[in-house]
Amino acid sequence: MSTPRVAAIHDLSGFGRCSLTIVIPTLSAMGVQCCPLPTAYLSTHTGGFTGNTFLDLTGQIAPTAAHWRDCGVAFDAVYTGFMGSREQMSLTADFIESFRPCLAVTDPVMGDHGRTYRTYTPPMCRAMVRLAEQADVITPNRTEAAILLGEDYEALRLDTEADCRRWAEALSLEGRRSVVLTGAAPGQRDRAGAVCFDRTSGRTDFVSAPLAPGQFHGTGDLFASVLTGALVRGYALAEAAQLAADFTSLCALRTEGLPVREGLDFEPLLWRLGQAAEGHSPQRRYNQAEQHQRHQYADNDAGNQLH
Repeated sequence: MSTPRVAAIHDLSGFGRCSLTIVIPTLSAMGVQCCPLPTAYLSTHTGGFTGNTFLDLTGQIAPTAAHWRDCGVAFDAVYTGFMGSREQMSLTADFIESFRPCLAVTDPVMGDHGRTYRTYTPPMCRAMVRLAEQADVITPNRTEAAILLGEDYEALRLDTEADCRRWAEALSLEGRRSVVLTGAAPGQRDRAGAVCFDRTSGRTDFVSAPLAPGQFHGTGDLFASVLTGALVRGYALAEAAQLAADFTSLCALRTEGLPVREGLDFEPLLWRLGQAAEGHSPQRRYNQAEQHQRHQYADNDAGNQLH
């Protein structure tokens, strides 16, 4: 079995765990080759730091894509995250189409807690909607789901399983794409979770893991990275989302009490992720998966399990 290969189109911060500094080691630990295409370089991320440097690398996206095509490079997946401009989104959409057939996973990073990030304008949000339309899998939070659907944030409730199913299925564009809607753990105040609509099976499933108190930079990046790695390793969608939820929870619990702006303290736990990925049966690919086979790894420190 050849090593799965993922093109990761994200920004890169030299300090503070987020984006590519999470994506690259996470995919590598899962036995996946990560081919990074940085959209920008920052000395630090912008959460809790000021005065960071910024180098726009938009001009490198198209030449990199052209060179990779000339070299005959192919990908099992293209995984995209935060975008700094409409031009980056347009170039990324072109990149995805030029490397089909491959799985396109889009984390439509635009905002959280009912607000868009300060760099996101309405035209940029509309451009992200168009980019997400090309995805095979999207991983929005509640805020991003509202933007993608053109709904009011307060109207998009995730209080009941029926609510969660309704919005996940609406986000699937009539079953054309799979959806992992994060922040959905109805009736479970002490757990964080997601609702998953699988376009292959038509199933809607729920996953959850223990909720760590506090907010941590990089949780969305880690979740989507594990999900992407699991999908190209042959996990079914809900199984991949459960692995992502479990590992993100482990890392958040480990990070509690450490400096918030440094992000999730995930590196010491990557070996667990590697074991989980290695133990999974590669008999079925994502678009063929219907059954689950769970491999459990007990966490003696946090009292969790990593499946």
